[in-house]
Amino acid sequence: MLIIKVKDGENIERALKRYKNKHRKVQITRELRARKNYAKPTTQNRFTKLKAVYINNKILKEEI
Repeated sequence: MLIIKVKDGENIERALKRYKNKHRKVQITRELRARKNYAKPTTQNRFTKLKAVYINNKILKEEI
């Protein structure tokens, strides 16, 4: 559970922005989606390798 303490005189929108940033950094939604369905360790490893290859290819294309 995320806790954001609103400081005295702080705008509520600023506190909401801090909450959203903290939520993104913690990656709660990604963890919840991962826990929804079980994936075998080999499947996870394959997915991470494919993702690394994709990112590497994307970087190489940008350099050209």
